[in-house]
Amino acid sequence: MTFRLLTTAVFMLFTTLAIAQKDDVFDSSTIPLDLKIKANAVVRYDNVNIEVKAYDKFVYTNKRIVTVFNAQGNSKLDAVAHYDDNINIGKLEVRIYNANGKEIKKIRKNDFQDVSAVSGGTLYSDSRVKYLDYTPISYPYTMLFETEIVYNSTAFLPKWQPINGFYCSTEFAEYNILNESGIDIKLKSSNFENYAIETLSDFHFKAKHLKALKREAYSPSFKTFAPHLKAALTEFDMEGVKGVNNTWEDFGKWMYDELLSGTEALPSEVVSEVKELTKTSTTDIEKAKIVYEYMQNKTRYISVQVGIGGWKPMLAGDVDRLGYADCKGLSNYTKALLDEVGVTAHYAVIYGDRNLVSIDAEFSATEGNHVVLCIPNEEENVWLECTSQTNPFGFIASFTDDRDALLITPEGGKIVHTTTYPTEDNLQATKATISLANDGSISADVTIKTYGYQYALHEGVQNKPLREQQLDLKEYWDYINNLSIEKVTYNNDKDTVVFTEKAKVSSSSYATKSGKRFLFQPNAFNRVTRIPTRYKNRTLDFEIERGFTDKDEFSIKIDPSLAIEALPNDVTISNQYGSYNFSIEKITENELLYKRTYILNKGYYPKEDYKAFRDFISEIVKHDKTKIVFISKT
Repeated sequence: MTFRLLTTAVFMLFTTLAIAQKDDVFDSSTIPLDLKIKANAVVRYDNVNIEVKAYDKFVYTNKRIVTVFNAQGNSKLDAVAHYDDNINIGKLEVRIYNANGKEIKKIRKNDFQDVSAVSGGTLYSDSRVKYLDYTPISYPYTMLFETEIVYNSTAFLPKWQPINGFYCSTEFAEYNILNESGIDIKLKSSNFENYAIETLSDFHFKAKHLKALKREAYSPSFKTFAPHLKAALTEFDMEGVKGVNNTWEDFGKWMYDELLSGTEALPSEVVSEVKELTKTSTTDIEKAKIVYEYMQNKTRYISVQVGIGGWKPMLAGDVDRLGYADCKGLSNYTKALLDEVGVTAHYAVIYGDRNLVSIDAEFSATEGNHVVLCIPNEEENVWLECTSQTNPFGFIASFTDDRDALLITPEGGKIVHTTTYPTEDNLQATKATISLANDGSISADVTIKTYGYQYALHEGVQNKPLREQQLDLKEYWDYINNLSIEKVTYNNDKDTVVFTEKAKVSSSSYATKSGKRFLFQPNAFNRVTRIPTRYKNRTLDFEIERGFTDKDEFSIKIDPSLAIEALPNDVTISNQYGSYNFSIEKITENELLYKRTYILNKGYYPKEDYKAFRDFISEIVKHDKTKIVFISKT
């Protein structure tokens, strides 16, 4: 060990002893008052030390003290340890203290729950996890967690997040890397400037007195504003395979050469079959559509978390034989099929998430949690989600849209942005014919067509039982009293990517009666009903991740015994957040036409603009409740 490393280690040891051995750190009454505000838990002390011994080995030690105030704070304990054939848990221990700092329980390594590290939907996995299963007898209580783990694979260096999510304060946190390997380690820190974080050396960081953050409506992703740090070796080991990671280009080249090459071979009869299916196709896209449908009809998704850190796909031949695989295996299998018919496609590592999470273009590392395929195309790249048996060809809205992905090509890795669905393409068009009777009841035929991102929100309901379909509509129209769903049908047009829902409905008491008058709300089937939360002092910026457009057109047939007494004026609102308008046209004495358009724009806005945004939504809620007055002629 060099003198510099020895000095750093000694400094850390004394820092740890000075803080962690203070008896009052276990006493909940000693927590500074401002750290309790908005907090379900407080991290009293968190020391992370990573000793990189060689390109293929590091030792991780962690000592953490957390005080929990309520049941919601239990999730902040993070008393877990993953292991497999390449990860060995040495020390693993927990001590529990009561509110006054008295030790009341000790939990040793063998007392931890030991389970598979992946869900029940995973067929194969070689990863397991030990976790603390503790039911507190009272609050607050404090946990001391200590662990030492030896990693014989260095592809994933632990990250540092000194604030453990919303509603958790941090009194003291420290992160240090001791590099004895001779291999360069690169770091990337984000959002340190806004918090009390001190850089003690190139690989040593300390945080003090970080107050809890409260989740707010339309808050951006936590990592966009909270401090965090990533680390990666420029030469690493992934379960015996040596990797290179200076840039995304050479990381991608390593993936192609070491993880993908040699996995594409298919049975000769399968090759003949797909060539026969595509022999009359005149374009690559036509061929790709046929191959994609072939893959969907022949396979199903199941998680397989084995094979070089869970990163190497199953052999394409095995996928064909078994009929199942995970995202890696299914994407690689589809790529192999496309290769056989002369269509170029690239394996792409990505973050699959409802929120827009991108691969970090500026920092190469083992990132991502999902794999898709990309077919290069002159007009626009075509992206294929290979884990779905029902997904339309080239459709990726809601899970992998509008984010950076890593293409794995023979030349190396390339960062490419996936398809973005514009506001006008994320359309919901609702049409209805509504018949109003003289007792205030209505019957209606409703048709809802959805496109783009809104297609993704609706498609799939057709596979639910009828009872659940009816309940979904009743929840959607929960403002309609005595609603009856008499009939519902669906059509999923995967060629045009349009999902159509048709419903026949009625309500015995839709219009409100007042003497001889009826108060009737013309927007029966697409109201905005919830106003965003009001904040006296908003602390976070806000974001609309995906824009959308709603267009509604309702024909209202009026019973001849009723007359129109009062119609509301047309409304038009437009600002940076979007636009809203509605109009009511008198077609005849017994027919009205209600038209409405609501557009919400994608955007990132400063916290100072939140009140104006809330006012905009509040106006929409108000106008969606607008009323027409009818009067009985008898």
